[in-house]
Amino acid sequence: MLVTLNDPRDAQRVAARLQALGLWTEPLTHGSATRALLVRADSAHVSAELIEAIDGVAAVLMPPRIHPRVDALAGTCVTVGPLTIGAGALPVLIAGPCSVESVAQIDAAARAVKAAGGSVLRGGAFKPRSSPYSFSGHGRDALDWLYDAGQANGLAVVTEVLSERDVEVVAARADMLQVGSRNMQAFALLKAVGSAGKPVMLKRGMAATVEEWLLAAEHLLLAGASGVVFCERGLRSFDPSTRNLLDLGAVALLAHVHRLPVVVDPSHAAGRRDLIAPLARAALAAGAHGLIVECHPEPGRAASDGPQALDPDALADLARHCEVYPAPKGSAP
Repeated sequence: MLVTLNDPRDAQRVAARLQALGLWTEPLTHGSATRALLVRADSAHVSAELIEAIDGVAAVLMPPRIHPRVDALAGTCVTVGPLTIGAGALPVLIAGPCSVESVAQIDAAARAVKAAGGSVLRGGAFKPRSSPYSFSGHGRDALDWLYDAGQANGLAVVTEVLSERDVEVVAARADMLQVGSRNMQAFALLKAVGSAGKPVMLKRGMAATVEEWLLAAEHLLLAGASGVVFCERGLRSFDPSTRNLLDLGAVALLAHVHRLPVVVDPSHAAGRRDLIAPLARAALAAGAHGLIVECHPEPGRAASDGPQALDPDALADLARHCEVYPAPKGSAP
């Protein structure tokens, strides 16, 4: 942002007024006179109209928006089934197993999520795995099991889409589509997912900047997504003590500066169940609008990500201590 001045003698006074608004400036001089003030990118978000009203300001020149559709969502909520996620809404709990393993397993998980006060059931039907020999889900059968478990327990459903060819079948079974960390910049997939017209949970890439994350959401919205919920799940770090490095600074930035719906996945961030509760509380304190947590009826028997999955009792404790809330009584997705 560039703030031009009516008179160079006003520079110091205008800069002080801008600083009081949380805007940090650098003087742009011609000869010895300051003709304009350049507002640094790390400043607060203040409307151009408010700045133009300052005595001594000639004009405010704004750079073109690179993600206008994302910016237009500021202060709004995303509707998922009977829920709203975002500013002003109660924090939500999204929970379920890493992968849908069987009818019995996902039914038991759904009952645990409902009992804990959760609103959305998560579970992987198609699982991206680093090793081709690891369990990668039951595919379309698992979608049916997941959908039925959500319906039986009054829970909305979110699940990941891995391929453009699966978008239609996943959209028919899920209230919200998920784009995983590995696919955050798979642009053909983003276009296909957005074209389904449903809300999307967009997980941050494991080495993605916030700007890249926002631009990935712009792809989804441009293609037709009804809304985007951003999910911080941790960045790849040099330290193996935890699975990933949870970036709560980015959560606060999205929630309080960009004013966008953001949830946090402490399960993938920590990679160990004993750290999920403290990270979840920290996430909500930073401004997160909800949590997405892995839970399993029997974590010791989980086909994937067992060490970071909570059992039903631990999930209930987490929900109680973090004060996350269920869907309105009597509602169904």
